[in-house]
Amino acid sequence: MGKSKDKRIRKLKKTHIWPSILGLFLISGFLGLVMLMVVSFLLTDMAKNKIVAGCQNTESLVYLLEQVESPEDIKEIEESLLIYIDMEPDVEDIAILKDDTVLWSGNGKYPSLDSESQFFFEDIRVYIENDPNNTFKVEADDIIINGERINVKTVLDILHEEIRLVETEEFGHLKVWFEVPSTIGNAYVLTNLKFYSYDLLALVVCCSLIVLIIIVFVIYYLISFMHLLHTTRKTTKVIYTDMVTGGANQLFFEKRGNALIKRAARRGRKYAVVHLKMRKYRSYCTCFGVKEGEVLIEKCYNLLKKQINKKELMAHRENAQFALLLTYDSREALVDRIEKIEKVLNSVLPNIKLYFGVGVYLVEVGDKDIEQLYNNALLACDMLGDEAENKMAFFDVEMNKQRIWERKVEDDMNRALANKEFQVYLQPKISTTEEALAGAEALVRWIHPQEGFIPPNKFIPIFEKNGFITKLDDYMLEEVASLQAQWIEEGRKIVPISVNISRAHFTRSDLATHISTIVDKYRVPHNVIELELTESAFFDDKKLLLNTIDQLRESGFHVSMDDFGAGYSSLNSLKEMHIDVLKIDADFFRGTDEEERGMYIVSKVIELAKKLNMKIVAEGIESREQVDFLIDQECDLIQGYFYAKPMPVAEFVEKYKEAY
Repeated sequence: MGKSKDKRIRKLKKTHIWPSILGLFLISGFLGLVMLMVVSFLLTDMAKNKIVAGCQNTESLVYLLEQVESPEDIKEIEESLLIYIDMEPDVEDIAILKDDTVLWSGNGKYPSLDSESQFFFEDIRVYIENDPNNTFKVEADDIIINGERINVKTVLDILHEEIRLVETEEFGHLKVWFEVPSTIGNAYVLTNLKFYSYDLLALVVCCSLIVLIIIVFVIYYLISFMHLLHTTRKTTKVIYTDMVTGGANQLFFEKRGNALIKRAARRGRKYAVVHLKMRKYRSYCTCFGVKEGEVLIEKCYNLLKKQINKKELMAHRENAQFALLLTYDSREALVDRIEKIEKVLNSVLPNIKLYFGVGVYLVEVGDKDIEQLYNNALLACDMLGDEAENKMAFFDVEMNKQRIWERKVEDDMNRALANKEFQVYLQPKISTTEEALAGAEALVRWIHPQEGFIPPNKFIPIFEKNGFITKLDDYMLEEVASLQAQWIEEGRKIVPISVNISRAHFTRSDLATHISTIVDKYRVPHNVIELELTESAFFDDKKLLLNTIDQLRESGFHVSMDDFGAGYSSLNSLKEMHIDVLKIDADFFRGTDEEERGMYIVSKVIELAKKLNMKIVAEGIESREQVDFLIDQECDLIQGYFYAKPMPVAEFVEKYKEAY
């Protein structure tokens, strides 16, 4: 898989979950911090309020202690102090100290350095300043409020009862020593500041709201995660699902296949990558429709799936092609199994025979990229040819060399065309009446700067496959027209030269105009250029082909049919195509057992062509006996090694200079 393609697929499949998780942690952490700050603030404020309330409660002692001028006077207010301790619900003790000496203590308690608080904080000591403007003061056992004397015990009883009515369950307390300065020393009031549930109302409400918000966010993000995971799974499934069969596709085969072959070496398992191609699938679709074709593929896929075990893999590729990753013990057993699979697939359509081509690559230790391995199997299948049916080929080194060669040819072809590395060779055509030069055929040869002389069969099939053949044909036509123009200028007697026109050209409707434009550039008469087309061109767009031939002949070009007899519809071709020259295929003159039959057919073809006003050219002639036979049959021209092989232009001119 290409890097950019692989990157796009990984990006499409990627679950973007970390931003959501990070967002969840950040928001939860922020809300948690807010809650901690709120709790800290509320607790601090609550404690502060309690301390302030405690300070206010100790104000009455300030005025009570004003009556004491010496330690001996403490006895006079001792009863009031004890009553204060007993009646005040939060006061546990009062102590009077001077220079670390305890002068008086109600319950024997007094502040010390090792005292510890019982709620949140360490001991707190609060100094209460005497406020002379405050009208609230205590005298003996009574309290004077704005000039009215009220009994202390009565007031404390009332306060105690009211406090008890509003109190709820205590959840904590804070013991604090309040330090009150006096004339005889420092008085300390040990106050137990109690916290009740109603004190926490605001705290509970705030915390509850924050917790609720956190829960809502957590639920929202969890739902988002689940939706994201579900969407990702669906996306991944779509990515790896074939739209025709509903099963595994090429991407899944590559992903899963790489993992299997990676573990194969460690587990001692041997794998083979198989390319299985149903031949003539397009013909089936033409007869029964594309929908039925897809149904056929789906049925084949389902049958194939039953032939695959858990350690193996298969996927539908494109059209009627399947990729398989099979385990095997021996090559023979693998062949038997593949043949069995073909028989199973042929059970899909009982009344129609299916034909398959199979390419196999045996995975070796160190192989990693299954896509490349599958391409090897595909190449092996392609080497069988389009007409191969129910045949199997194993990838080997020679196939790889062929693939490398094809790549080199494709890399060099444009440069070679620009540098004129393709050279024109001429093979003479000899007249049977005088056995003299009467024409020639232009054949291409590639003189490569590194590879040297490259024969046509090494590059022409490659050009026909990739479409470069049309550029080469134009190049050859221009070279021949240029050569004819040169000979005319030199005053030589010129003979017609035939140029091959590939069937790939006949896809364009303006071919006749295109060829005329090339030839007219050199002002060469059209009748000295003969255009050869192969019989196979007849099986493309027949109507376009016939129209083009008529246009070429109207323009003055001679048109010939090359390789007559190599196909299966030659007589039908002759009936519809108005051509000038018929070239009899060389295979009629080869072989020993069939030679007599071939000669008989040739004689009848010549007789037929004469009646259709066509010239006859016999190519591939290699013996005097063949020449004599053709002379007796009144064949017009002979081309073959008996007279001459294809040769460079300079050699051709030198050899036949007398004809000029």
